[in-house]
Amino acid sequence: MAQATFSVQMDETLKKQFDTLCSDFGMTAATAINVFAKTVVRERRIPFEIASPEPTAVQEITREGALRAFYMLREQARENFPQGMSLEEINEEIRKTRYGVEDGE
Repeated sequence: MAQATFSVQMDETLKKQFDTLCSDFGMTAATAINVFAKTVVRERRIPFEIASPEPTAVQEITREGALRAFYMLREQARENFPQGMSLEEINEEIRKTRYGVEDGE
């Protein structure tokens, strides 16, 4: 397989911290970035959440945007959650999540 060069500029301190952490994991920074790239391609998504703690601008909520978000969440639920749960089981899961209850408590 042909190799290609991938060059990224980043803060020098961040690079040193990243190199050190990768070394602790027993890999080079290049290996870590290759693992990341392969995961993104395989899963067709960024393998972690990227979020902004503060909104940078007021976003207008439209009916179309809300419907898109609803359908996306519904599809994620269909893909990621077990089927055949009873209403009581669903409510129990909600209770555990709301109140931080672990299984067996």
